[in-house]
Amino acid sequence: MKNIYLQVLEKQPENSNLVLATVTGTIGSAPQKPGSSALFGMSGLLAGTVGGGMLEGKVSEFAVRSCLSKESGHLHFMLDKDISQKEEAICGGEISVLADADPFIHLPVFREMEISLQNRHPGMLATVVTTDRMNRLNIARIWITETFKPGMSDLLADRIAHEALDRIGTAKPGDFIQVEISKPGESPSAIGFLEPVFPLPHLVIAGAGHIGKALSHLGSLLDFEVTVIDDRSEYANAVNLPDADHIIAGDIGEAMENQEKTSGTYIVIVTRGHKDDANALKPCIGSDASYVGMIGSKTKVAKMQAEFIRQGWATPEQWSRICTPIGLDINSRTVEEIAVSIAAQLVLVRNKSRT
Repeated sequence: MKNIYLQVLEKQPENSNLVLATVTGTIGSAPQKPGSSALFGMSGLLAGTVGGGMLEGKVSEFAVRSCLSKESGHLHFMLDKDISQKEEAICGGEISVLADADPFIHLPVFREMEISLQNRHPGMLATVVTTDRMNRLNIARIWITETFKPGMSDLLADRIAHEALDRIGTAKPGDFIQVEISKPGESPSAIGFLEPVFPLPHLVIAGAGHIGKALSHLGSLLDFEVTVIDDRSEYANAVNLPDADHIIAGDIGEAMENQEKTSGTYIVIVTRGHKDDANALKPCIGSDASYVGMIGSKTKVAKMQAEFIRQGWATPEQWSRICTPIGLDINSRTVEEIAVSIAAQLVLVRNKSRT
């Protein structure tokens, strides 16, 4: 799912009432893990999930009331008692969900996050939950990167900011860390949640034809930031590629040369001809990209391999890192099936890198 916090920014102009719900803890079997989030409005679920089924229905009911009262809550459910319905399988565990009744007060924090992610810089979102004298929940959020820590006037917030900085270098995608914080000499007076947020993996597709278009759609669904490159403006446009985040109409080799190639980069070459494939592939040889794949028949691939090694554009070892033939073998025949086989291979490589 695309970053839920950035979706708050997107939905703000059209929604005056919004509740951001986040799973903060689980015990035993539960339908979602800590860090899973969803947005709710007056009409119910808008984006994301905290578990689906009756659990999500309960959270939705609370969210609708919170839209009106603007009172946040930290909800706790015993899944075999609080959530029960004959038609629904019960996990038997426990789950806690933080419902933020006014996420719009955190818009400056989410904008800082957006800027960092646009520059492909990861960071840590720190959430501080306290209770006032009227037993009302107060939620504060802080965005922190290795190079940016806002000044904190509140001691509790400053402590969790330091905690975030201590952990930011070792955090991994999917981590969700709960910490108890307090003032000196006091028992814990606040709960903090630390959530590392990383830029989406970057899928660069050279070729905006039928396969490139289908893969652009699948890549977006699978939470890649998608860039499509083609030298034909009639293909490289938003009408043909509605799911692409970035579209480059221009020389394919030059555009590929200018693409950042890090461990978060996944490159798929599906151009219309041998020459364009070669121009797209040359800048990728020896790069740090996690995945470089190129479509082509066995005859075409063998010819290109021989040419690249003969010309000194690639060593045999470097060529062996290229996924070609591309995609998992699912006996694909149609354009859509080919795109699915490529997308499945991308997910396989991405998930292996996270373990």
